Amino acid sequence: MTLPDAPFGRMLTAMVTPFAEDESVDLDGVARVADHLVRNGNDGLVVSGTTGESPTTTTEEDGQILAAVKDAVGDRAKVIAGVGTNSTAHSVELARQAAKVGVDGMLLVTPYYNKPSQAGVLEHFRRVVEAGELPTMLYDVPGRTGTTIALETYERARELDHVIAVKDAFGDMPRATRLVDLGYAVYSGDDPATLSFLAHGGSGLVSVVGHVAGRELAAMIHAFLSGDHDGALATYKQLLPAFDAVMGVANYGATTAKAALQLAGVLDNRRVRGPLVALDDDEVAALRVGLVAAGLLS
Repeated sequence: MTLPDAPFGRMLTAMVTPFAEDESVDLDGVARVADHLVRNGNDGLVVSGTTGESPTTTTEEDGQILAAVKDAVGDRAKVIAGVGTNSTAHSVELARQAAKVGVDGMLLVTPYYNKPSQAGVLEHFRRVVEAGELPTMLYDVPGRTGTTIALETYERARELDHVIAVKDAFGDMPRATRLVDLGYAVYSGDDPATLSFLAHGGSGLVSVVGHVAGRELAAMIHAFLSGDHDGALATYKQLLPAFDAVMGVANYGATTAKAALQLAGVLDNRRVRGPLVALDDDEVAALRVGLVAAGLLS
């Protein structure tokens, strides 16, 4: 059996950005989370994406976060910099900064809120990719951006040097197979959909639940790709309470991931920057129940 290409590894987590009491970036916390993720099953880390609260961090902070992660991880895992914004000039600046830090790749989300045409999406991709000259994973998440990458745009983008992968949070499995046929390494951008993506030729996962279930998710992916579909399904079923607890609530993402890390003893707080608000005690208690039910907390 020929396995799908996985240029950034198979198990990646879109990591959170810890904050200090004054809401400054906690670089020690950043390094601690990065080390925790690599020691617990992650082949790669996606830094300063949505889960990293990138809309609230400055360019300077993004550079500091990248450098802290790179120093903490070394060559133990791939480091992918989130460089996508709704300003092409800003994304170009972030791409150049990422290249200077020396990361392994870029995550480039569709520009959000402005809702550009497909020609605008493609031009945005072209300018940012050419600025960074790094292996690039496009990110399609229309529920957050308001724009879906058309298949024709994917075809044109694949012609750009360095564009090699997709983080797909659109969830159209026939289209995912078509993206594989276009030469993309397709990563699930939705934890509960991972087995479906793998069954349709996907390469792996960019996770949120991986903050506390990296080993289990990595084992699930390995089992599936090794032909142990029953074993992969058993792990998937075990993790369902965690999927529901971390991703099945309205206020999910950085908020639930940070609370999960606090429950796991990796962080001593669950601070987020506005407009997000941290989980309250009742929400944390519900999260704990889900993680315990999944066997991730005692």
